[in-house]
Amino acid sequence: MTDFWHKLKKPIVGLAPMDGITDQPFRYIQKKYGSPDVLYTEFATVEGLCRGASQPLRDFMYAEMERPIVAQIYGTTPKYFYQTAILVCQLGFDGIDINMGCPAKNVAHSGAGAALIQTPELAIEIVKAVQAGVNDWAGGKTVDDCKDLKEKFRTEVKRRQELLPKKYQAHKKIPVSIKTRIGYSQPTVDTWLPTLLELEPSVIAVHGRTLKQSYSGLASWTEIAKVKQLAKDTPTLILGNGDVNNRKQAAELCAKHNLDGALIGRHSFGNPFVFHNNDNNEQINVFYIALDHANNYQTTYQNTDHNSFLPMRKHLGWYTKGLPNAKEVRAQLYQTNSAKETADVFLQHNLLTQKEVDSILE
Repeated sequence: MTDFWHKLKKPIVGLAPMDGITDQPFRYIQKKYGSPDVLYTEFATVEGLCRGASQPLRDFMYAEMERPIVAQIYGTTPKYFYQTAILVCQLGFDGIDINMGCPAKNVAHSGAGAALIQTPELAIEIVKAVQAGVNDWAGGKTVDDCKDLKEKFRTEVKRRQELLPKKYQAHKKIPVSIKTRIGYSQPTVDTWLPTLLELEPSVIAVHGRTLKQSYSGLASWTEIAKVKQLAKDTPTLILGNGDVNNRKQAAELCAKHNLDGALIGRHSFGNPFVFHNNDNNEQINVFYIALDHANNYQTTYQNTDHNSFLPMRKHLGWYTKGLPNAKEVRAQLYQTNSAKETADVFLQHNLLTQKEVDSILE
């Protein structure tokens, strides 16, 4: 294979996709100050896209500096996966990822996410539908051939495509990857993963917990290592996920378990430095990054139907970790409604200088 995944230096260390977290402003900050090797979007629902919901298209906003950027999708309807694959290709993404690992009740109860572990026949049909969509895009099809997509969506996709660099407008194949877990209620790596490997996705990222565990307990990297052993005679790269603190630990885990890479999730909250190669964080004031994040969030969504500052507040709280008066500062940040109000809190507590604030809010 010669797709972008196989050209990345190993071990690949990327930012894990996380619902409600890895939106475009968060990814921008992680890339700017931490530089993970690959980024994923939050997952977007294929049913929502094909039934006219506007949220999924907002989830597919990205900046050129985020590349390589992978669009993650989820659902249970193969024909909608097919059409969404064409849409993702036309939006210029570097790859498309199928979520078969989300343990959230509202997702799993619908049969999507990690629940697909229990319905391997449907999982196979979904992967084949996405691969067919990618192939048909390369063959010349566009969103205009996807009749379940609303006209306003097709128009918006074509508008975004016209803004892309020419090379990303071309009809070419992009790699299909999968993110999943080691099992549903107990590890079933030996039966579940061969099902996916037979389809030869470019990458399978495996979270070392079952759906039943959700995010409790410890991730089993021993089970993830079994996946790599199963994949040894295939072209599929295997990434591990779960309890990875930083790039250094990711590299150690990959070396120990013979993996191609790892994804970092929750340890990136308020701390893009986890993607650095060493412990030298270049003395960047984390509150400067926090204000840059808040400003980018506000700028990104100010002209959309999602212009509330509320989701940004949790991120601001994460940046205060380790502060002696963190509780007091967080309480104030949780009341902010703009980047300007965020800056005022930082100035009040001498966490930023006026010069630093002005350099961002100019």
